Amino acid sequence: MESFLYQAAIYLAAAVIAVPLSVRLGLGSVLGYLLAGIAIGPALGLVAASNDLQHFAEFGVVMMLFIIGLELEPRALWGMRHRLIGMGGLQIVLTTAAVSGSAMVLGLDLSTSLAVGLIFALSSTAIVLQTLNEKGLMQTSGGRSAFSVLLTQDIAVIPMLILLPLLAGVAEPLLNPDGSIQRAPVAADAHHGAMSLVEGLPGWGVTLVTLGAVALIILGGSYGARPLFRFIHAARLPEMFTAVALLIVVGIAFLMLMVGLSPALGTFLAGVVLANSEFRHQLESDIEPFKGLLLGLFFITVGAGINFGTFLAAPFTLLGLALGVMLIKGLVLFGLAWLFKLRGRNKWLFTLSLAQAGEFGFVLIAFSIQQNVVASVLGERLLLVVALSMMITPLLFIAYDWLSRRLEDVTELQPDDEIDDEGPVIIAGVGRFGQVVNRLVQSSGFKTVVIDHDLKTIQLMRRFGFKGFFGDPTRPELLQAAGIEHAKVLVVALDNPASTTKLVAFARQMREDLHIVARARDRTHVYALYQAGANDIVREMFDSSLRAGRYVLENVGLSEYEAATAEETFFHHDRKTLRDLAGLWDPNIPPAENTAYIERAKELEKELETALLSTLEAKPTKAA
Repeated sequence: MESFLYQAAIYLAAAVIAVPLSVRLGLGSVLGYLLAGIAIGPALGLVAASNDLQHFAEFGVVMMLFIIGLELEPRALWGMRHRLIGMGGLQIVLTTAAVSGSAMVLGLDLSTSLAVGLIFALSSTAIVLQTLNEKGLMQTSGGRSAFSVLLTQDIAVIPMLILLPLLAGVAEPLLNPDGSIQRAPVAADAHHGAMSLVEGLPGWGVTLVTLGAVALIILGGSYGARPLFRFIHAARLPEMFTAVALLIVVGIAFLMLMVGLSPALGTFLAGVVLANSEFRHQLESDIEPFKGLLLGLFFITVGAGINFGTFLAAPFTLLGLALGVMLIKGLVLFGLAWLFKLRGRNKWLFTLSLAQAGEFGFVLIAFSIQQNVVASVLGERLLLVVALSMMITPLLFIAYDWLSRRLEDVTELQPDDEIDDEGPVIIAGVGRFGQVVNRLVQSSGFKTVVIDHDLKTIQLMRRFGFKGFFGDPTRPELLQAAGIEHAKVLVVALDNPASTTKLVAFARQMREDLHIVARARDRTHVYALYQAGANDIVREMFDSSLRAGRYVLENVGLSEYEAATAEETFFHHDRKTLRDLAGLWDPNIPPAENTAYIERAKELEKELETALLSTLEAKPTKAA
């Protein structure tokens, strides 16, 4: 018991210290966990590497795929089929071929080279998905493509485990005299015990049992989940929801192991089936804390398990091999990105995020050693190469961040539309803000010219009968083609604050008499737009927040008239405050460090409180 508590305290303390420091330095949480593992393992020797602990930590990957499945409806998964089969399948085949060829050049025989190629064809589901979610990149085209490839790789682990024994020429010993399949004792699975539903079954029996397990997950999720959760809900014990969520994940993982399939794939399938359930968000919130802790523990065990003795014996060779593998994978991924028309930032995100080896590589290496496909000495070096590539991955994401700031987001190489129309009102940006402005102006009988850099938004507008032009509205030639020289009003409703400010400044330089209405992200952006020359500045959340505040006042004791009066007073005072503070705002000094700005803001806030109280005391008398 004391040993367990000691190890738990060491792992948690290492994570609490290293991860926040890593995040603050811009290195990301994953590298922080890996460095924490190195610190408490090889560096200080506080803990010893444990296979049992690493297998337990790998459950974080299982839970992560369950949560990802919850966020994917079956229809969305079906829509990904082309990327799963095409992009994912090509990545595995081409990477296996390239790495295997390189291994043969280095002197390995054909079967060993092919095994090495299969091992390095896989990428790290845990690191990539964790980082994509952390950076908010999962919904980008590059992020979705990376997820498709990772899912294909997880599926491919199963045929790889079947193929590896054949490379050693030991397929016959895996068959009983009666032709039934004999389960090989895999070292990576030894801790799960000998329970199996397929051991001793003929090939057709294994197939039936496997399909039956998959069908059980689908049918159970479709028809059994709702009655189960309603039963648990009747108990009104929140901890029971957590218990049943863990039971679903653990139970499905155990079932998949007993039929010889990947637990991660089984839980992912269960998540997809439950994606349409009304209990989806409850499941997600119950599993999320466990997923985060176990994923962190997994990364720590990877760092703690690095054999620095083997590494220090040939550091440059091993590091060179890791970089070589990542370079080969990167070239394959870059080619696939071009083939599947990923451009700009998405191309680099896809290439850099998947260039490492993955956690399933540890499983395949252990299995290859047990099956005598790979020698144990070579296996140790391969384990180090996998671990080193995983440690380098956070640096690749930092490189992506650097590149993304210098690359324009290109949309499928779609050329800008030729604008052949003019109108008194030009609307730049037609998202959730600009489309309301456009509908109101057009419905009132005035012609608008709409420009947006999002091709899908323009195509959707056209389907609903609204005319719009695709292109970057910050480009001078597009504005001139849209009739900026003759327009009366320019509405700047772009999502990006920097692009909004840039466009306002450019339009003001072109025409002093043009009336510019600009969308602002926040108060600081208001000041920047004011200096750039906007006439009317609308904060995107201000009016709706005011209306929400009025509803609050109406339900805490004020009459509708009093609440509306308070809202109006606040509105006019806030506009006066913005004009007053705009003169003190300095773009080179953060507002929190601008002493004059802070002092004047405090004075104006006191004036607002006095004005509201005075108005509320006076207005009811006048109304009466």
